Amino acid sequence: MAGIRFFAAAAEAAGSETTTVDVASIGDLRMILSDRHGAEFAKILSRCSLLVNGIRAADDAVPLAGTDTVDVLPPFAGG
Repeated sequence: MAGIRFFAAAAEAAGSETTTVDVASIGDLRMILSDRHGAEFAKILSRCSLLVNGIRAADDAVPLAGTDTVDVLPPFAGG
């Protein structure tokens, strides 16, 4: 199962900082997490960057393995 880490607003909307999911791709992950955590989370997720093992995964076809770690990062500002 891939390990998922939520940060900032994504963690708040999910009600957790971590979870595990058994999925084959980033697209599947988005669907499962949206179903699991509801409409407000799905809205936040649509604006998030997803990193798989530290590398940005912009394409829903990016495959996921059971040993992968996915970081869900909402947009942030700062300087």
